[in-house]
Amino acid sequence: MQLKWLEDFIVLAQERSYTRAAELRHVTHPAFGRRIRALEAWAGTPLVERGGGPVTLTPAGQSFLETAGHMARSLAQSHEELQSLAGRQARTVTLATGRTLARTVVADWLVRLQPILQNAELCIRTRALADTVALLERGEADFSLVYHHPALAIRLDARQFMHVTVASDRLVPISRATAQGQALHRFGQDHLPVPYLAYAPQLALGRLVEDHLSQNPNAPRLQRVVECDSADAHYEYVQKGLGVAWLPWSMVHADCQAKRLAPAGDARMEVRFDVRLYRPKRRLGPVAEALWKALAQR
Repeated sequence: MQLKWLEDFIVLAQERSYTRAAELRHVTHPAFGRRIRALEAWAGTPLVERGGGPVTLTPAGQSFLETAGHMARSLAQSHEELQSLAGRQARTVTLATGRTLARTVVADWLVRLQPILQNAELCIRTRALADTVALLERGEADFSLVYHHPALAIRLDARQFMHVTVASDRLVPISRATAQGQALHRFGQDHLPVPYLAYAPQLALGRLVEDHLSQNPNAPRLQRVVECDSADAHYEYVQKGLGVAWLPWSMVHADCQAKRLAPAGDARMEVRFDVRLYRPKRRLGPVAEALWKALAQR
C-alpha cells in the first residue's frame, strides 16, 4: 500500500468525480483509476460503487475514509520528521573520546573549528578507551580521539580505518606547590613514601602510569591513598594537597607557571604519549570531511 493511494482515495471522496480528482492529483484518468483499484485490491473489498453519476463510496469505503485520513496525516508527519532528522544528522559530527581529552585537546579544537562547524553540531561522547574504539567500529561515531602509546593496544583494521597524530603530551607527577613554589610532596624527600593518587586500572592514563612505574628503575616510593577513574578529580585532589598524581601537562601547565602546582619529580618520571584521531576510510559527510581536513593539517 502506498501513501499516494490513500491521498487519491481521499480526494476522490471529496470531489466525487474521477476526472476532477485525477486533475487535482496531476495524473491521467486511466492512471488514477488504476491506483484506486490497487487500493481496493490491498483492502480486499470494493471501496467505490460502480456505476454512472457522482462517485459514491461503498459502506466499506465510508468506514475506511476516516482511517485513510488518519493514516495519510500520520505518514506525512512521519516523513517530515524523518526528513528533519536526516537533515540534523547531516549537520552532526560525532566524536568519541575520553573525558580528559574532551577537556584538553577537544576544548582547544572547539575555538579553532567554529568557522567550519557554523550551523553544524559536534556531538562529543566520552567513554573509556575501548568503548570509544567500539563506537567507531560500529559506525556510531565519525571519529575516535585516543591516546597512543606502546602500552595501549588499539586494534583497528587498517583496511577500514586510518589515523593522524594531532597532538603530543606528557603525564607529569604533580603536587600542590608551597608558598615558595616548590612541590609540597616531592620524590626522594626524606626517603619517605609519597602519597599517590592512582588512576583506576581500566583508565588509559592509569595503564600508562603503571607501565611506566613498573619498568622505571628510578621509580619513587609511593603510598596509594586514593584510586579514581577521573583525571579531573585527581586535579582537584592535587590542588588540595592530598598527594601526587600524574596529570597531562596540557591540563596543568598554567597552574605550574602560576606556581599553584609543581612537578614532584624530574623528566625521568614523565610519560610521553601522542594523541591520535581515527576515522573510517569511507567518505564521511561534508562537515566531518571538512573537520578532518582542518585537523589533519595541523
